[in-house]
Amino acid sequence: MLFRSIIMENTGATLTGKASVDKPWLQFYPEALRNVEVPTITVETFLRAKNPDENKIAFEYYGNKITWKEFWGEVDKAAKSLKILGFGEGNRIPVFLQSVPAHFILLIAAERIGAAIICRDDIPEELCFAIRKSKSETAFVMDYTSKSDEDLFRATTPMKRVIKVSPYDYADRKSVPDYVEKEIASRYTGAIETTEGDLTWDEFLALGKDYTEDYMAQEDVNRPVFGAYTSGSTGISKLVIHSSSNIVATAFQMSIFIPPSDVPEKWWLPILPPALIAVTVSMAIFPLSAGLIMVLDPFCPLEDIDIAFMEQKPNFWALIPMFCEMLMKSDRIPEDYDMSHLRSIGTGAEAMNERKTQEVEAFFHKHNVKATLSAGYGQSEGCSNFTLPNPMFPLVDGCVGMPMPATTMAVFSEDLEELNYGEIGELCMTGPAMMLHYAGWRGDELTERTLINHPDGNCWLHTGDKAYINEHGIVYILGRGTTKRFGGGELYMMRMETKAVRVAGVEDGFFCFVPDQDHEGYFLPYFFVILDETKSLDEVKAGLADALEEYEYPVDIRVIKERPYFHFKTNRKELTAAILEELN
Repeated sequence: MLFRSIIMENTGATLTGKASVDKPWLQFYPEALRNVEVPTITVETFLRAKNPDENKIAFEYYGNKITWKEFWGEVDKAAKSLKILGFGEGNRIPVFLQSVPAHFILLIAAERIGAAIICRDDIPEELCFAIRKSKSETAFVMDYTSKSDEDLFRATTPMKRVIKVSPYDYADRKSVPDYVEKEIASRYTGAIETTEGDLTWDEFLALGKDYTEDYMAQEDVNRPVFGAYTSGSTGISKLVIHSSSNIVATAFQMSIFIPPSDVPEKWWLPILPPALIAVTVSMAIFPLSAGLIMVLDPFCPLEDIDIAFMEQKPNFWALIPMFCEMLMKSDRIPEDYDMSHLRSIGTGAEAMNERKTQEVEAFFHKHNVKATLSAGYGQSEGCSNFTLPNPMFPLVDGCVGMPMPATTMAVFSEDLEELNYGEIGELCMTGPAMMLHYAGWRGDELTERTLINHPDGNCWLHTGDKAYINEHGIVYILGRGTTKRFGGGELYMMRMETKAVRVAGVEDGFFCFVPDQDHEGYFLPYFFVILDETKSLDEVKAGLADALEEYEYPVDIRVIKERPYFHFKTNRKELTAAILEELN
């Protein structure tokens, strides 16, 4: 689609064709937000300003209601205890917890003393790597961490002390559902023992009870406060470092999405670990800043998410495709079950194809949810979300909504020339939420390749995603990286999947782009399909041949029963690795 000059309805101004200049998405925002200034304050100052009533509930955790006053009191204890352990300005604190209250207490406590928490949710060897990079002698872990893992930490890292957090810390034990109790019990698998010097969470908090010195670091909103690793679903996992200012910028821009309410409303956070930046920022700090009650449910078993959902009756829930699948496949949700308590339905983590999007929206509407299904887009490098939904534009061709009001997005060619509306190139963003840098192995090199100063004088974050932006400022994601097929054209994953799932007989399906062993720098498409049993595999293959361009047609079509997931995304990485192993 070539650029055509049009007139912006709200201003009468003629568009130039460049999204970074025109910012056409601003026409959809109230005038007061078009030149909004993002506050440059600490996360704590931001949350306090947004929640002035300290008697208001901040968190619910398995039957226990934690007020803001209680939360700030726990932060004070934790900050003093961190100082007793020798942490201070510039230090990195390894925190390997689930979405339990202690994680959020430590985040703010670290900010107070000028330190940063470094989080990871991965295999023990990767946790060791994170500890070594932190140079810390202390790590925070869940108390079901096995003795063998702990021994590995001590043998291969500087760690000498472990602070062990129980799933029952801050919980009302009597209120924990049976299915959660069962899940927690299943975590205590290997031999577990306490090594001399290890502390429980309560013992840790008690360390600073007699600390009387001023522990507050000089305020610096641009100092590192939160580091976490990317999921690694499409490449190597990278340690992303963010400041207080980054976190506040994202939460502030997202907070306009939720209008104030006269009644307490709940945001439900089940299962997802806070080591994913989107979970800590978009799914926790943001709803807390919007005045919502954060319902933490980290030990909800995936197979019981339907039961938990019906028990919690949340007003807001950051869905991911995997959760949608679990709900739609549930045989325990009655046909007439009322889900009208949900005020919004949106998905993230990964894009859904057109068929799946329609199925998900139809499912929720059948259960009396009035909201339109929306999709968000972001990356860990940009502190989670870049876009907000725009219900005027359907979720087709990878539509992910419009840039947030203080965020600018544009599409560039390989030589850093900004492309016109409708032209496909690499999606880039600039704004107040860009990461400080990558840390760890190859951190400087990777940062230089990701945060790039353009000829326009701005520093742009290069997402690695192929996309286009239309004349209304709506962003469409087509796939990741440059994935050309030898002798053919560019393989755009989401566009190809949309065409593929329209074929009769296809219930669901997805592509993996596998490096072409015979032609370096090129890729071959493989299609994984779930059949709906109305058509034979040969009939589906014929339908795919009609729906796809010749160069898009897969070199192999593999029938599977269900989507495989890793870190809550379709596990294309492992499937690709398996295919490469077959070929070798």
